[in-house]
Amino acid sequence: MNIITIIYYTYQVVSSILCISIMKSGEINMLTVGEIFPEFTVKAVIASSIADAFIEVNNKTHQNKWQVFFFWPKDFTFVCPTEIAEFARLNAEFSERNAVLLGVSTDSEFVHLAWRQQKEELNDLPFPMLADVKRELTQKLGILDKNEGVAQRATFIVDPQGIIRFVMVTDLNVGRNPKEVLRVLDALQTDELCPCNWQKGEETISV
Repeated sequence: MNIITIIYYTYQVVSSILCISIMKSGEINMLTVGEIFPEFTVKAVIASSIADAFIEVNNKTHQNKWQVFFFWPKDFTFVCPTEIAEFARLNAEFSERNAVLLGVSTDSEFVHLAWRQQKEELNDLPFPMLADVKRELTQKLGILDKNEGVAQRATFIVDPQGIIRFVMVTDLNVGRNPKEVLRVLDALQTDELCPCNWQKGEETISV
């Protein structure tokens, strides 16, 4: 059994115990549009080399920028890396819009690092992988899955004032569409009325 496998299974045991404790503390309603994104401080992984891998990220790290938080249920799974890789491919387009991508799961920073090192398409991600190992942010947002004890597949667009402007949650088995998240960001940044299927550059609705 190699070190990556040992880290992963040890984490799963500890994570399950922690999750049971959190679930017993009571349910929290999911935050929605118009509410303040909660305060948080977590470890994050930004590189595949252990010497440069870890930083701390909090709710003030990217002040004055749009922030796109996308949560996935578990590392070392199948749907999640397809979404993460697609967000990575669109990272430059988000950056052009003064937006930062922040990927999050309830896995530890060490599991993130192991997965990033093992999975080729995750080796050079241009955004941090946040480790909500205590499930504090996930619980504050109300997206801790009651059955699985992990983060739901949720997306939050937060404006530079820290206000949630868009929320989406899909089934744990269904991947989201990062291009749709980018389209919604474009629409929000117009601060105008945008019709169905509106795309950047098209006319908005005048009243």
